[in-house]
Amino acid sequence: MVRQAKAQRMLTHGEIWAALDQLAARAGLSPSGLAKRAGLDPTTFNRSKRITADGRERWPSTESIAKALAAADASIDSFAKLIEDDRAGDGRSVPLLGLAQAGTSGAFDEAGLPSGRGWTEIALPTSEDRHTFALEISGHALAPVYRDGDIVLVSPGAPIRKGDRVVVRSKAGEMTVATLKRRTTKALELEPLDGTQADRTMAAGDVAWIARILWASQ
Repeated sequence: MVRQAKAQRMLTHGEIWAALDQLAARAGLSPSGLAKRAGLDPTTFNRSKRITADGRERWPSTESIAKALAAADASIDSFAKLIEDDRAGDGRSVPLLGLAQAGTSGAFDEAGLPSGRGWTEIALPTSEDRHTFALEISGHALAPVYRDGDIVLVSPGAPIRKGDRVVVRSKAGEMTVATLKRRTTKALELEPLDGTQADRTMAAGDVAWIARILWASQ
């Protein structure tokens, strides 16, 4: 009697990269942070490196995956489980955009939800708010709290309290990341993450939306 072998579905480019993103997130790291910890070039796992200039898929090497697993103290079995969870729909991906691009027209709708082009996706810790999105920090203006390459998970639906770190978008398109000191019907009082700067007050009428930062990579 001849048994018919069960067909095995090949791993896809997207599944491998999604699993690496999830591996980084579970370690509390951004993809670039995981690469650094693994002793690799910080750009090894960047989204910009996943597709070549002529549109071809670029796959991570087995060596880079092995080093990433060691850096995250994870096994190949756990990596395979991340892929299985993604296939089963148990994984979680959220929209991702660079903070520098988030102030551009069309990046958000009137409710403060991701809209338009430029958004990609990244696997991050789950949240009860299905409208969560992620922003990637660029530059050093928010150091030492957030550094270049860090990723913050933002929830438009999470309750906001005094002392929470928030993202505020003005009606003029300016994006501000700060600590909420006080919120009234007339104004927002914000404390910059850079302790050398003075507190800032924004009139409520100038605010398009405010959302709480739930999580940040290191």
